Amino acid sequence: MPPNTNRGAATGAAGVALIDGVPLVREGLAAIVHRTPGLRWIGAAENPAVGMRLCERLRPDVVVVDAGLDPRGQLARMLSASHGVVLMVDDAHLSSQYVASAMTGGVRGVIRRAAQPGHLVQAIQAVYAGGRYLDATLAADLGASVVRPRRPVNLRQPLSQREHEVLRLIADGLENQTIANLLFVSVETIRTHVKNILRKLASRDRTHAVAMAYRSGVLTVEDDAMARSRAPERST
Repeated sequence: MPPNTNRGAATGAAGVALIDGVPLVREGLAAIVHRTPGLRWIGAAENPAVGMRLCERLRPDVVVVDAGLDPRGQLARMLSASHGVVLMVDDAHLSSQYVASAMTGGVRGVIRRAAQPGHLVQAIQAVYAGGRYLDATLAADLGASVVRPRRPVNLRQPLSQREHEVLRLIADGLENQTIANLLFVSVETIRTHVKNILRKLASRDRTHAVAMAYRSGVLTVEDDAMARSRAPERST
């Protein structure tokens, strides 16, 4: 499907692209985007290689990706560095491990492949606004393990408020210097917080710490979404 060439007429709207191997899905999302105010259609690709080229050339704001084309989450991780990513998950990938891994890897939205069109629009809008979206039905089917585990971990030394804030920013894929700038502290202070986080979560590195935090309930998708509505505090 050719990309939308009338981009100037839709200034301020969220540019949406799709990577999906099914022509009917590509046509369907294009129609949904065209009829939804605030969204503009960028284009679609039938495989990851073409999708990467499309995103590099046209820079959509949000990329919807079929999990069937990205079973290990590598494509989503690469795209999430510069785009908001919504992952459409089919039954073959319906597991808490896959969803948690995707979201810790940078994916902002996860939705069932069979979801209603309106829910997909909500996911795109939430991701474009800087938030996160987890399909409510999907969360229920997973026993809410990704959103709110039943028995959060009891740390011997709980994270401080500042450490928790730093951990959230690490989960967003930010490096130490960027986190320091956001929190108005030195990069050495952030390094100290990171060391404390790794020790308290018994983690070998930053990625492992984020995975452990989501798995244990120290971080939740709901908490992350609410955090994005608040600017970082200046206190240390």
